[in-house]
Amino acid sequence: MSGGGVAASASVSVPASVPASVSAFAPASAILTPMPAPPSDVAVIGGGPIGLELAVAFRQAGVSCVQFEAGAIGSTIAWWAPGTQFFSSPERLELAGVPLVTPDQAKATREQYLGYLRSVVRQFDLDVRTYERVVGIERTETGFRLRSVRSSHGVGGPEDNADATPRHAGPETRTETLTDTRRIVLAIGNLHRPRSLDGVPGVTLPHVSHYFAEPHRYFKRRVLIVGGKNSAVEAALRCYRVGADVTLSYRGEAFDPRRVKYWLRPEIEWLIEQGRIGWHPCTRPVRITPEAVTLAPVEAAEPITTVAADDVLLLTGYEQDPRLFEDLGVELMGDARAPRHERETMETPVPGVYVAGTAVGGSQRRTRVFIENSHVHVERIVRAITGRDPAFSCDAVYASLEES
Repeated sequence: MSGGGVAASASVSVPASVPASVSAFAPASAILTPMPAPPSDVAVIGGGPIGLELAVAFRQAGVSCVQFEAGAIGSTIAWWAPGTQFFSSPERLELAGVPLVTPDQAKATREQYLGYLRSVVRQFDLDVRTYERVVGIERTETGFRLRSVRSSHGVGGPEDNADATPRHAGPETRTETLTDTRRIVLAIGNLHRPRSLDGVPGVTLPHVSHYFAEPHRYFKRRVLIVGGKNSAVEAALRCYRVGADVTLSYRGEAFDPRRVKYWLRPEIEWLIEQGRIGWHPCTRPVRITPEAVTLAPVEAAEPITTVAADDVLLLTGYEQDPRLFEDLGVELMGDARAPRHERETMETPVPGVYVAGTAVGGSQRRTRVFIENSHVHVERIVRAITGRDPAFSCDAVYASLEES
């Protein structure tokens, strides 16, 4: 980051005395050593909203910081379907005291918020190492050493899950960069890989996807959507309005008003009531073929119906990739495997390792951690490291929202 001491460059082959990485991602045989340079005070891993807000706070506090993002900034938001609208109001999504202004005073769209993130990076002259993926972390005498590689896309999303090479052991000849830091903040998010429907034949067929794409592609197509939360309901409405024949299959009996945008639920329920969108509650897919999907009751094995489908959208949620936490020895708790941390400092039981943003919730099934109630993580971390509050503060109302 501009204004901070960043250990980044690499030039010569690593000697045999350099310790092997503890990472499960890739072998260390092709590591190059960094040029001599002082370590940064903090490395922020993740270039989403809270990671960027942390970078601003550290810059204003005079803390040297290096930031990594495997894709473009806000890469998780970038793989949302075009025109997707946020659930939250603009003031809840604002970062570092910078107003988020939308042209029509409405909730921000995907495109508007990505533009806003770019403006924040420019305003504070943040130096984010975009398209650089951290693949391993090891302990050193003074802190931590990060191993990173160049990446063609961000963590999560259709590109990342279609090509697992960057996230797993790759060719031993690939170039890696080493970066030393005293502390680490993992602001990695939690939408890394789709929740799979294990054991369902046909889930890997080419017309089956965990990601809702440009709505136009579904025009005049028979689309079966599996799921009943925000993403599934929004996809159903948008597909219907571009001229698709839409059917929904959901494990639940009805839509949960706490989990579906309040302006969407009346619309989807009315269209189902009118028979314009097909509806199969309390069902699950048990077989997918190129032409159809067989649905069965959630509590039974006998198939009840077959739905013709040209496209199948499995919008059943996503999970966190916990391997960086595992590399560092951070304890992961409960079914969600949420990283253990101290609420007042956001520090994990591993000294010098902090967690921020939606990453604190692990693989949330009932989402409780969002952008708006994660701003307070920035205040807690900056206070813990510097002993001072950041130059900006979040609204106390948003900070008091429920946390996971």
